[in-house]
Amino acid sequence: MNKEVIVEKINYFLVDEFEVDKDDIEPNANLKETLELDSLDFVDLVVAIEANFGVKLTGEDFQNILTLQDFYDLIETKIG
Repeated sequence: MNKEVIVEKINYFLVDEFEVDKDDIEPNANLKETLELDSLDFVDLVVAIEANFGVKLTGEDFQNILTLQDFYDLIETKIG
């Protein structure tokens, strides 16, 4: 799966399942602040990633994830 498909899928479920405004989705967006994701949303995000990409994420995976780009890169690495 290439990076473009990963980004497209992530952006789709952020808008569809998390009701994030499409205009707020940009690579340098801060996950917690700009996208207003709280800790419960992160749990739902992990479940969505597992369902859409078949990879498991842990709390440790998110330690250095600040932006949406960081998140895209994490998923690409996990799939790789």
